[in-house]
Amino acid sequence: MRNIRLIAADMDHTLLTESGELPPNFATYIRALDKLGIHFVIASGRPMYSLTEFFSDLAEQLIFISDNGGAVSYKNNLIFTSLLKPEDYKKMRNFTKEKTPGIPVLCGLKSAFIEQSDKKHLAFLKRFYAKITVVSDIRALNVDANKFTAYFPSQVSEKYFVEEFNPAFGADFSVAVGDTVWVDLMNKGVDKGQAMCILSKKLAIESDQMMAFGDTYNDIEMLRFVKYSYIVANANDDMRQYASYVTKSNNEYGVTHVIKKLLEEKDNEQ
Repeated sequence: MRNIRLIAADMDHTLLTESGELPPNFATYIRALDKLGIHFVIASGRPMYSLTEFFSDLAEQLIFISDNGGAVSYKNNLIFTSLLKPEDYKKMRNFTKEKTPGIPVLCGLKSAFIEQSDKKHLAFLKRFYAKITVVSDIRALNVDANKFTAYFPSQVSEKYFVEEFNPAFGADFSVAVGDTVWVDLMNKGVDKGQAMCILSKKLAIESDQMMAFGDTYNDIEMLRFVKYSYIVANANDDMRQYASYVTKSNNEYGVTHVIKKLLEEKDNEQ
């Protein structure tokens, strides 16, 4: 691990505990990595404005991959985004309402949008979207959006990914499952792995100098891209095939457990 120059971690159920907390002394670890010239990337399905707000004290030291690769920010500057066409996200909204019990969420660059009829889910959604606008009908919007999400309160996202969304949209869009409650749709080729490729080129860092941590299906491409791929012990059962290593669970601070080992190795070199 001595050649590591970039570390990326999924957020929910990977870096954060189940109660939504960061590992103890997280900022200390990030600053120690920064001093060594090692970049740390938050790679999440959450939107950019939620990530920058959550990590406001560390924004200068962190890189953000948001919306499952739909946007990438480096040093507070947006260096990549892939916008959905309005006609496409309107089609996704109709499909969600007509074919599934899912709740449509349009992920705009400046706000998420939900419909008035789904307002009862607002409190839960605000845990992930720092800015939510309630509208009468998503189909009336014409905004910059890089992701469409179907939220499944009944925790059946994988079922509807397999049976409905992937067959209908998989040929033309990137479709991903996040946890048990999300199905995300982005433009074709957009995922966390592609975002890591963008960072690789911008920062001149090879994939064998990268480490990544994940727990579920929307992390697969990111784990495949890097040499040092980890899943946390609480990851989905079939994720083991996509990672070279397993670390402790998110509640046992598996990400910083590995970072601590890396920092100790660096100290021993000096």
